[in-house]
Amino acid sequence: MSRYDVVIVGAGIAGASLAAEIAPHARVLLLEAEDQPGYHATGRSAAFWSETYGGPDIQPLSIASEPFLRNPPAEMGGEGFLAPRGQLFIATRADRHVLDRFAESFAAAGVTLAEIDPAARCPGLRPEWCEGLWDPTCSDIDVARLHAAYLAAARRAGAELVCAAGVTGARRDGHWRIETRAGVFEGEVLVDAAGAWADPVARLAGAPAIGVTPLRRTMVQLRVDPPATAALPLVTDARERFYFKPEAGRLWLSPHDEIPSDPGDAAPEELDVAMAIDKLQGAVDWRIEAVERKWAGLRSFAPDRKPAYGFDPAAPGFFWCAGQGGFGIQTAPAASKLAAAMLLGTAPDPTIAHIDRDAYSIERFRG
Repeated sequence: MSRYDVVIVGAGIAGASLAAEIAPHARVLLLEAEDQPGYHATGRSAAFWSETYGGPDIQPLSIASEPFLRNPPAEMGGEGFLAPRGQLFIATRADRHVLDRFAESFAAAGVTLAEIDPAARCPGLRPEWCEGLWDPTCSDIDVARLHAAYLAAARRAGAELVCAAGVTGARRDGHWRIETRAGVFEGEVLVDAAGAWADPVARLAGAPAIGVTPLRRTMVQLRVDPPATAALPLVTDARERFYFKPEAGRLWLSPHDEIPSDPGDAAPEELDVAMAIDKLQGAVDWRIEAVERKWAGLRSFAPDRKPAYGFDPAAPGFFWCAGQGGFGIQTAPAASKLAAAMLLGTAPDPTIAHIDRDAYSIERFRG
């Protein structure tokens, strides 16, 4: 039986990007429970990069990831993964203080949000939505291409991928012996990049759970009149009750829901779809012609809503790469470099040297 230096459970964006970073330095195996990587959270993303998404605690990872996403190296295709979109935060006059508080929370990080008449960027917005802030840096992400580029980079460096390999057991006796539906594999380090399944995988390996909670988020694709043109920005309610953006002539809409769910193949609830449409109709005067698609994904958060990286002091050889919430794709370049340095025990890449790794370390849960 082959033995690997590092076995990563989960081949979504977290596992794929980490594999690409460490495969040049170690023998890596990626284990994916589904028949194809990226089936769950990675494949169901709203697909945007926003400097403010996730809050001030996540902003350092987002900003450090932006140069790579805009200008990736030649070995990652050389073509940027971001396309201009812009983000409009809207509020009623009664909620002006919410916008002000939001802007103030990012002031120390140097994030500038410009005052704007929201109707100038979103025609059809109802008159009561008269307060707005504008972020011109928000961009669409080509998630599928980014994920595929990381998987390809990992393979080029020698990493192996096994799909339909859900973990059924794991024990350590000098090294890890990992039982899966696709067979048994051995490794020196076991990485938990299992997203919504992070805590169950940890328990299988004898590591205490840290409280990673999967939260369901609903997305709806609508055909509206007038059509959702490519010039429309990402529009976000200041109170985080909905957001929408154009996508190939259609409108993608979410009620910004966060509903605790068991790990699994998330499906939208009709009530959540109806709530999303009701919130949209309260914000714009567009006519909804058809609900064309609806889906849901699980966004998994640690208790403090920051990602968790590092070796678990309560379980030798067990490394966490979990809790990326809804920002795992936009932070993948920086997060994978940070996690790789922690796993390999190397100096951090210069692009992330300024980031406080202790802020995301698993040790904050093992006081």
